[in-house]
Amino acid sequence: MTEPSGHELAQRMAELARAVAAPRKVEDVLSDVTAEAQRLIPGADTAGVLLIGKSGKWDSVAATSDLPHRLDALQMKYREGPCYQAALDDLIVRTDDFRTEQRWPLYSAAVVELGILSALSFKLYTSSQTAGALNLFATKADAFDGEAETIGAVLAAHAAAAILASRESEQLESALSTRDRIGQAKGIIMERYDVDDVAAFEMLRKLSQDSNVKLVEVAQKVIDTRGT
Repeated sequence: MTEPSGHELAQRMAELARAVAAPRKVEDVLSDVTAEAQRLIPGADTAGVLLIGKSGKWDSVAATSDLPHRLDALQMKYREGPCYQAALDDLIVRTDDFRTEQRWPLYSAAVVELGILSALSFKLYTSSQTAGALNLFATKADAFDGEAETIGAVLAAHAAAAILASRESEQLESALSTRDRIGQAKGIIMERYDVDDVAAFEMLRKLSQDSNVKLVEVAQKVIDTRGT
């Protein structure tokens, strides 16, 4: 694969920036990022994103082939590897030859059997609840260089922005839903007991406090009793 020109790289970065800003599913944006990583970075034979939750639950997404899923599963099995290390610790992790790699002996031996000899991983700047990495793999040794690290770091920033935007959208939707349910419950209480807005909210708050149940859950129970 030929090295992308500066103009081509800038053009693709602009397109990805617009994709991140548009209201799209995070999975679709991440798929664009991994596809572009494989296209723009010479030597990259496949790419994917590994996400690791705070509880240890993990997800392998946006892979350009089935191989990243298998490689991620091995890393989570052994709790070692470049993607695992990039997700949790280092910003950029490069492996030039897994046949001589000493940092992750179990994982390295396993991936060599699958025909992977080098890798390049980038930490994603996600929330405190999830760690993640953009990962590139190659069937040849010494497939990646400093230029690959530069391009990959920019792509990783786009992937991280997509994840952050998605989470912020989900949080906003959740907040709006909570507000709407509390508003509905207040309306029901006001009509049922002939009280004003302040008194209705105070009744909800006291019910929540006395029962040790979240306010929004109490509101939902009030809504569920409507018409009964």
